[in-house]
Amino acid sequence: MLEEDIMKPMLPSEKYFGNLELVYEFYGAMPTGVTVSETGRIFICFPKWGDDVKFTVGEIVEGRLQPYPNLQANLVNPENITMTFISVQSVVADGRGTLWILDTAAPNFSEPIKGGAKLVAVDLETNTISKVYTFTEEVVLPTTYLNDVRFDFRAGKAGYAYITDSSSRGPGAIIVVDLSNGNAFRRLNGANSTSPDPYFLPKVEGQILVNRNKDGSTSPFRLASDSLAISADGKILFFAPLTSRHLFSISTETLRDRTIPDMDVSYHVKYWGEKGASDGMITDAKGTVYAGDYENNCIRKIFPNGIMETIAHDPRILWPDTFSIGPDQYLYFIVNQLHRQPRFHYGEDLRQKPYSLLRMKIDEFPAPTYS
Repeated sequence: MLEEDIMKPMLPSEKYFGNLELVYEFYGAMPTGVTVSETGRIFICFPKWGDDVKFTVGEIVEGRLQPYPNLQANLVNPENITMTFISVQSVVADGRGTLWILDTAAPNFSEPIKGGAKLVAVDLETNTISKVYTFTEEVVLPTTYLNDVRFDFRAGKAGYAYITDSSSRGPGAIIVVDLSNGNAFRRLNGANSTSPDPYFLPKVEGQILVNRNKDGSTSPFRLASDSLAISADGKILFFAPLTSRHLFSISTETLRDRTIPDMDVSYHVKYWGEKGASDGMITDAKGTVYAGDYENNCIRKIFPNGIMETIAHDPRILWPDTFSIGPDQYLYFIVNQLHRQPRFHYGEDLRQKPYSLLRMKIDEFPAPTYS
């Protein structure tokens, strides 16, 4: 190196901030979901998107990943698809002793296997399945991809679940589930707020993100309602399409009220502005929403008054996926390089292992689901 090169000043560069801690490294299949229970147990899910998935739901125990609740439940049994997991997209601990498992039954984004799409409750004390909610063909369509779920046990006889349908080729929606009887119905079906933004062009790591097929053909990357968060009092549901920078909300009471025609529900949607393009969102006990920004390697918080603040910006945040707030007041999130998958690069897998589970201290507790 020449002496004049050594003497050259360092040029200004992008500033990164946020104190991130590594919790776990994944060297096998790509994870999407994480949840931390009220006792600090950490659960992970691995949808079947083409990787060699040994088990679709796991738990990190003493630094090791193991199938949960057992390997048998993770082995698809065509004769008993209700009690075995097919391809799990989301896991959520509800803060009161239950792990909820959302099974898309749609490996590789296929049409959901009939009878296989379900919401499963697992008792964390006994580690056994306690209840299974399945869906009719009017709720889970041939185009449906069940994505995320949030709970409120203060409404109704046994509470409600709210699920996003993030379809890439059909209508997006929010699916409302009455947990007392399993009755489920679609809301905001195909509405603008649950649909991909047709003018949105995602850009990640400086490159435009589009579907790039092995045969050289391309198509826009479009996914409907995905990220989901519920207010601390359970009265407001926040949601956003995956391919959009916009944040929306709606009263959960409106969603549950079947006397309001679905075509009129959109009039009750509130627009919060741009928050960045998010995959995961979560709410803390004070009502602040945390959202990822996969275009800018960021995590943002959105206060109840609408003010937004970036709390982390780091080159390691390569597609922040699911969020969870633990009892230790840390924000946990999966980083999985989703945008580097072969489907976006003419069949070439650009992901680099390990994928990671990161956390950062936020000094806030998770939003409660019950009184």
